[in-house]
Amino acid sequence: MTHSTSPADGVYYRACNLCEAICGLQLTVQGGRVTDVRGDPDDVLSRGHICPKGTALPDLHADPDRLRRPLRRVGPPGEQAWEELEWDEALDYVSARLQDIRERHGPDAVATFQGNPSVHNSGTLLSAGAFLKAIGSRNRFTATSTDQLPHHFAAAEMFGHPLLLPIPDIDRTDFFLMLGANPLASNGSIMTAPGMRERLKGVRERGGRVVLLDPRRTESAAHATDFHFIRPGTDALLLLALLQVIFAEGLERPGHLAEFTDGLDAVRQAAAPFAPERVSGRTGVPAEVIRTLARDFAGAGRAVAYGRIGLSVQEFGGLCQWLVNVLNVVTGHFDTPGGAMFPAPAFDLLMRAKRGEVHHGRFASRVRGLPEFDGELPNVTMAEEMTTPGEGQVRALVTVAGNPVLSTPDGAGLDRALAGLEFMVSIDPYLNETTRHAHVILPPATGLEVAHYDVIFHHFAVRNTARYSEPLFPIGADQRFDFQIFGGLVQRLSGKAGSTPEQRLELGLKHGPYQTSLEELRAHPHGIDYGPLQPCLPERLLSAEGRLNLAPAPMLADLGRLEASLAESTPPLVLIGRRQLRSNNSWMHNTPRLMRGPQRCTLLLNPADAAGLEDGQEVVVESRVGQVTVPLELTPDVMPGVACLPHGFGHGRAGVRLGVAQDHAGVSVNDLTDPARVDSLTGNAALNGVPVSVRAAAVLEPAPLQQSVQQSAALSAD
Repeated sequence: MTHSTSPADGVYYRACNLCEAICGLQLTVQGGRVTDVRGDPDDVLSRGHICPKGTALPDLHADPDRLRRPLRRVGPPGEQAWEELEWDEALDYVSARLQDIRERHGPDAVATFQGNPSVHNSGTLLSAGAFLKAIGSRNRFTATSTDQLPHHFAAAEMFGHPLLLPIPDIDRTDFFLMLGANPLASNGSIMTAPGMRERLKGVRERGGRVVLLDPRRTESAAHATDFHFIRPGTDALLLLALLQVIFAEGLERPGHLAEFTDGLDAVRQAAAPFAPERVSGRTGVPAEVIRTLARDFAGAGRAVAYGRIGLSVQEFGGLCQWLVNVLNVVTGHFDTPGGAMFPAPAFDLLMRAKRGEVHHGRFASRVRGLPEFDGELPNVTMAEEMTTPGEGQVRALVTVAGNPVLSTPDGAGLDRALAGLEFMVSIDPYLNETTRHAHVILPPATGLEVAHYDVIFHHFAVRNTARYSEPLFPIGADQRFDFQIFGGLVQRLSGKAGSTPEQRLELGLKHGPYQTSLEELRAHPHGIDYGPLQPCLPERLLSAEGRLNLAPAPMLADLGRLEASLAESTPPLVLIGRRQLRSNNSWMHNTPRLMRGPQRCTLLLNPADAAGLEDGQEVVVESRVGQVTVPLELTPDVMPGVACLPHGFGHGRAGVRLGVAQDHAGVSVNDLTDPARVDSLTGNAALNGVPVSVRAAAVLEPAPLQQSVQQSAALSAD
């Protein structure tokens, strides 16, 4: 849908779809442009909250670097240039090239990668599936196996479906236990909870506690009642120790969950060897702290444990997310107000889900044999599938709203692999570090130009609400929506035509739990509030038996790997990532207002690890796969033995058309992360805990005076 003219002067309301918080915005338009952006005080979920990213939406709309017409790369290697194409010409060309590669090498020769923004845009989310089906390749990769696959793996094994993710009922809890999470910077993640500062404040004002364990004293730590350092990659040991205390002291009380839960005794037996005293040295958390925390959490009336990205991006991510769920279940803090609960979204993707479906392990990657999950392969294997010769080798790639050169392990290695592809196409509005390798870029309309419904994030929300956003600005005659691009490719590849996102939304809302419609949502621009989360078990379970599986066989089998880690030596220094409020992965760095202020791509290091190094100096950080040079920032806010670098930077590569971002290029943490480090249970990348070394960068000697004078004279002569 488009407007026939630019919007009239006035106030408009829509959702910000830049991150998981989906805040409601109030936008003032004057003279055909947005002159003011603020949080919508009447929004039923965000209650007026806005973060700096939301204020930047008009900047993204007006970004001179944003592409609007298809581009084709021309010229010899190293001298590439870009020419514009008409849309039909571009779609014909892309389809013909993809079809040719499929016919010569089979469908698996064409890989796809979908980036994080794919799920922040209902047009892409609801139309890309038909395109993937038309391609017919098993080599499907997404951002899921970068940072959240362990959540989905645990959900599938325990509850029967990858999208049955328990969400903290933050607004009614009195004890919020967080591990590896920084919701003050993320606005919540796998927990759509805009305004986390006020929500954490609410816990404390109710007389409750907010307890945080993390290798870094994050922004969220300032709003916690208790903070404890924990070594990266050891959270599963801590969680098992908490369970060991609970079982040993008879503190378990699953309550109504016991009637439809299997595996309680198996979990009790699995936790028995992991006493606090045994894991304390490895985790860095004192044994008495662990014991007190276990007793307090089990004894709290309304409590919930929540683990996020720090737990997922490690070698035991699957065990971590399983054990967070187990801790909530055995203490009775599950499917109950104030605990971990399942939302009931108005557009329910589980409406047609079948009980007992198998979601993983149906095939494996060609080179390393890593298991598939929900039709996807782990992205740690993507580069090797391109560079390893043989039947099934990936020879073409389609990227959708993704920048894996900056977001997946060993980005420099992937960079080299992309350069060797026979064909690549990117459906993306930017010429970035990844899409510069594309032979064709197909840029979709985006942001304030598109209609939007948050299909995914209402599944993760701390309250049941619904909101539909109308497009604010019309698109030009030379632009196309994402669903039009996918539809055009599908038509050419398969001869089939699909439904529009709006049609799919209408059908889903009509048959959802509230039987609503787009018309009704349009009549409520601030959203519709369907109330707090409600107990829904066992009816919501989708396991074959309709029961909660507390002790899945894959998790129990993986405990031997965790046990063995206790005997391993601890590296002197390991690397972790860092999320920042004024950033969003790699695609928000081209906005001037978000890049103001001091340099943010710095290496945080505890002074205890900085012998001979000074604050502010350039240092070289080196891992097994690469090295980067970055300014050093000394701080006691990271625990000894830990180095911390933000993700999403690294914009200094040649051929990128991102003016502001290149002025603040920084370095990519994923030039250091190692694709060989993976959570073997789930296939998720192990980005945290990478062993690194840090040393002072070499200082270039100034040229001798006479040589400098001669060089200056030569330049003047030229």
